[in-house]
Amino acid sequence: MTKPVLNPIDQPKNVDTEVRFGSDVAAQMLRRLKIPYIALNPGASYRGFHDSLVNHLGNHEPEMLMCLHEEHAVAIAQGYAKAGGEPMAVALHSNVGLMHGTMAIFNAWCDRQPMLIMGATGPVDAALRRPWIDWLHTSQDQGALIRNYVKYDDQPGSIEAMPEAILRAWQQSNTSPCGPSYVVLDAALQEADADPDFVFPDQDRFKPAPAPAPAPDVLATAVNALKDAKKPVFLMGKGDFTATSWNARVSLVEATGGLMLTDLKTHAIVPSDHPAHVGEPFNKLSKSGRQALRDADVIVSLGWVDLGGVLRQAYGANPIDATIIHASQDLHLHNGWGRETFQLPPVDVHIVADPDETLHGLIRGLDVQVAPSTAKKPRPAYPDQGNTLNLVDVARELAAVVGDTPVSFAALARSWPTKYWPFTDPLSYLGKDGGGGVGSGPGLCVGAALKLKESDRLTVGIIGDGDCLMGINAFWTAARYGVPVLIIVGNNRSYYNDELHQEGVAIHRKRDPSNRWIGQTIDHPAPDIATIASGLGVESRGPIRDQASLTAAIVAGVAAVREGRPFLIDVHIDPGHGRELTESMAERSLAKSD
Repeated sequence: MTKPVLNPIDQPKNVDTEVRFGSDVAAQMLRRLKIPYIALNPGASYRGFHDSLVNHLGNHEPEMLMCLHEEHAVAIAQGYAKAGGEPMAVALHSNVGLMHGTMAIFNAWCDRQPMLIMGATGPVDAALRRPWIDWLHTSQDQGALIRNYVKYDDQPGSIEAMPEAILRAWQQSNTSPCGPSYVVLDAALQEADADPDFVFPDQDRFKPAPAPAPAPDVLATAVNALKDAKKPVFLMGKGDFTATSWNARVSLVEATGGLMLTDLKTHAIVPSDHPAHVGEPFNKLSKSGRQALRDADVIVSLGWVDLGGVLRQAYGANPIDATIIHASQDLHLHNGWGRETFQLPPVDVHIVADPDETLHGLIRGLDVQVAPSTAKKPRPAYPDQGNTLNLVDVARELAAVVGDTPVSFAALARSWPTKYWPFTDPLSYLGKDGGGGVGSGPGLCVGAALKLKESDRLTVGIIGDGDCLMGINAFWTAARYGVPVLIIVGNNRSYYNDELHQEGVAIHRKRDPSNRWIGQTIDHPAPDIATIASGLGVESRGPIRDQASLTAAIVAGVAAVREGRPFLIDVHIDPGHGRELTESMAERSLAKSD
């Protein structure tokens, strides 16, 4: 039984199932690859492809998700993949739509998330171009715009070449290490007649390659190092969502008497309330994490993002005595254009293989018995509510309202209190955006909620006001298609992280740090985010400034999401400083730089 279209009004009439045009061939390939959705903002460069999705496929398998901006379309696809590793498709209008989508593509690339992006160009044959507009929307080498941060791009030169281009892009995107791929469809080829006897390849013979296992001799070296280890530390980075791997990671740590660290760049990978988990998942290495790494005799990195950076935070310029084992395939995607290579880490046992395949190889080599762990740290009690609101208040009220319902955090603001809300399963937190592109949060949340729509989980996004305002139009797609997601905006009316940067620069230069807010605050006037969301068709409450209103808003929001609707709550939180720094505070800050 096929799933119904998300929005019944989007079901076309009089569908033509015969393959008649070039774009029908491209659309059929997406169906044959079992791609469930394609997010898009419409454009004339792929009008033939759009017609095929509607009038040939019946807007089903894949179903179109209309977006108000190309960047949101890509972000939704990234969020969808982040919620379980299954990819979807995107369509971008010619070169101009691609330019809109580039930041989100870069995020997906850095986050190693798979997706098939279908682009388009005006007719390559100049004789077929319409005056003016087709010339503007035709590029000599459109893929060059993003070639440095996609796994593969192609522009098939005939209808017959379309299946191979799409199959190769799909195969590349979904082969570990994953990432976005891009296929450009010539507008003239889309609208050209297809051979009535067109034969499609058997897509089952062009599947992605399985994840590679480590070389036996290298794995044996790692196993022997762990057998001799007295204080191993495991850096748990990228990994799959399976319960088997989740339990295996914990069992490996327990069996070796080790400790483990996680950060917030990747999805929940081990229980953050396990006694062997050092501190909380972090943005910046904590004092306890630094000490654990300094004390370690063996450090095992399983898909860790920025190993060189975390070692630098722990050791500085001092020599590292520990044996370092690193399992990752990222070097296959390093091309020299960007520096998402991060600092080159010193590695003693370099395992160029899938981190989970390495994990299971270590389990076998050490003869570890894998079983679910019940060990937990005691959870701290929430503090009493103060005079202003902060994200601890949000966490406390949300926990009280959701009860035992599992929550998936599709995004988390930097100051979210993870010590009060530990991650207890692979879907409890889905990780950051990958490339640090502000404005991605709304789209990621919508995409994740779409993937989890049929589950028993509540999808929640805790995002900042700056991130929200840059991408807020993505919530229209959630309203249009009934995607249940709860968005809580921690609104400090500022690009607060940048305020702290400006304060640091001023202190270093012996200038007045009290000016840090100038050119940073989103205030005077503060945008009415709840009203904007309401105008996009999303139920909303806010601005929330007191405890009673916060409780009522979260009760209403959770109820709406449980009923299948998106809901936004704009919470005015205390940014941790007064709008005006006092003279004495400024003097103390300046004194610290002396």
